[in-house]
Amino acid sequence: MKQLIEEISRHNYAYYTLDQPTISDKEYDELYDRLVALERESGLVLPHSPTQRVGGETLSGFEPHRHRARLWSLDKAQNRDALMAWHTRVQKLVNDYNAKNPETPLPTPSFVVELKFDGLSLNLTYEGGQLVQAATRGNGVVGEGILAQVKTIKSIPLEIPFRDGLIEVQGEGMMFLSVLEAYNKTAVEPLKNARNAAAGALRNQNPKITAERRLDAFIYNIGYAEGVSFTDHQEMVAFLRDNRFKVNPYVRFLSTIEEVAEELTQLEAIRHTFDYLIDGGVVKLADMRTREVLGYTDKFPRWAVAFKFEAEETTTILESVTWEIGRTGKLTPVATVEAVDLAGVTVQKCTLNNIGDIERKRLKHALGTSVFIRRSNDVIPEILGKVTDEDDGGEIIMPDVCPACGSTLEMRGAHLFCPNRLGCKPQLIGRIAHFASRDAMDIETFSVMTAEQLFDELDVRDPADLYSLQYDDLIKLERFGEKKAKKLLEAFEKSKGRDLPSFLFALGIANTGKTTTKVLADHFGSLDALMAATAEELTTLPDIGGIVAESIVSFFADPVMRRSVERMQEAGINPVVEKSAAPVNTDNVFYGKTVVLTGTLSTMGRDEAAKKLEALGAKVTGSVSKKTDFVIAGEAAGSKLTKAQELGIRIIDDEAELQRLLDGGA
Repeated sequence: MKQLIEEISRHNYAYYTLDQPTISDKEYDELYDRLVALERESGLVLPHSPTQRVGGETLSGFEPHRHRARLWSLDKAQNRDALMAWHTRVQKLVNDYNAKNPETPLPTPSFVVELKFDGLSLNLTYEGGQLVQAATRGNGVVGEGILAQVKTIKSIPLEIPFRDGLIEVQGEGMMFLSVLEAYNKTAVEPLKNARNAAAGALRNQNPKITAERRLDAFIYNIGYAEGVSFTDHQEMVAFLRDNRFKVNPYVRFLSTIEEVAEELTQLEAIRHTFDYLIDGGVVKLADMRTREVLGYTDKFPRWAVAFKFEAEETTTILESVTWEIGRTGKLTPVATVEAVDLAGVTVQKCTLNNIGDIERKRLKHALGTSVFIRRSNDVIPEILGKVTDEDDGGEIIMPDVCPACGSTLEMRGAHLFCPNRLGCKPQLIGRIAHFASRDAMDIETFSVMTAEQLFDELDVRDPADLYSLQYDDLIKLERFGEKKAKKLLEAFEKSKGRDLPSFLFALGIANTGKTTTKVLADHFGSLDALMAATAEELTTLPDIGGIVAESIVSFFADPVMRRSVERMQEAGINPVVEKSAAPVNTDNVFYGKTVVLTGTLSTMGRDEAAKKLEALGAKVTGSVSKKTDFVIAGEAAGSKLTKAQELGIRIIDDEAELQRLLDGGA
């Protein structure tokens, strides 16, 4: 127990005081849980055990601030059984009180579920409506005064309408993920993760550095109040919003613990749709009087519990780095790490973006050393950086030649490229597989394995080669029976009728995606007209700048690509623009409007909804901005919905209403 306490205390100091974590949350939780188990088994709690205190030491350099009301830590539940055990304790306390006080019974417990943010706790003091102090949580009783730093957060009001007394409100300071990504693109030293970025900024002696991080904050509680009181959590949230505090839109009021458990399951499924880190949900009793009666243990409120999701960040050993070539010739470094269990899967491969990413994360000399990794949803895990700052590992060597074809590599911007686009096997296979993919020519039963087999055994080097394949060619291939061969040939034939946007996307023109190819198809109407376009003409179109225009002109000016397109035309591919059967009714609510789709639509897919909106004259885009007119939000809508709410954009979250508007309703 002494050894565990010493180790946990060392990690606490690194994490809370220095903002330099030495292990992952998962590993820390394992150490802490082992200590809790030993204390429970032995019945002995040592005086300096970290289980007996909240938070960490006050950071030197900041003035201490004593909170008027203690900032409590939360007991945690990591599964449904633990949640139900907490509820059983709550119900027993309520029943015991009601048995003793039949004339003033407590109501049947009801609940509120909020997000458990992974940032830095803040305690803000307002007196006479003015922000007079801001502090970290510290040890829960005394924190560090960081008023100058907090004033750089634009979402925190410096003045509020409530002037009848002194109040302390609590919230979470954080760096949004999109802000972190943008910051790291130009940073000399990139930040390892959003949590450390926020903590480091708020506890930096120079407020200018805090301002550069563009932090944000959500406020979720009032710990101390003079001149105002609340009967339930809903009243308190309304007060916060009325006083211009930024309250997260995810607040769920529920009647039963079963509903709470279901809500937490759904929350975990959508945790990655938020533009900020969360590591669980917070469950509280909604009634304020019940909270007061139930009170606190030495460490936690009895009326709340934190439901923590499975850890998604840990440490492991970086074993090796290989370089993979994509269809554009770009080389991407892929790391092999010592196998580790993370978020329910065994991780052995991690992504690295480019050589610049390796250098920014100080991984150049990291082979054989410990690194932080993170897994988000089903995305390939990412290496965040080295655990230590020493260059004490083996060197990651940047290749000079293509590992697939031996061609001398070229550096273009931040990426390495193989220029041998006509003789490099991975590039050719990637181009063919992309051509056949669902969003492109949608050739059924086709896969990367199929592309590789056709490359190796039938000399397929270009997408146009697919349309010259015969039954006798396919039937002799391994794993190709009569049924599979005929089905693939039928899929080739069917793909000849794809529309122009899909065909242009299938060609894989550099710097063009689905939105761009749709713009091109709508404007030019035919493939021949587009192939004859100049860069000057292209740049007059929305969302097409000089780089994209030059990519399009260069593609069709390339004799090899031009001949490939001509061969496809000779094979019977004649892509056209689908025309509406009837002229667009300009009186419909979506005509000329910018619309963003987010979440899952159950009655119609998002692609179908997008087509219907475009047919009505709407512009469907992928990001929310001040220029957005509508956001259509399905199930599990995330950060785009949040941003729309913040900007006051009209939100359609009822599919019946969407259908009515599509049908011409006002």
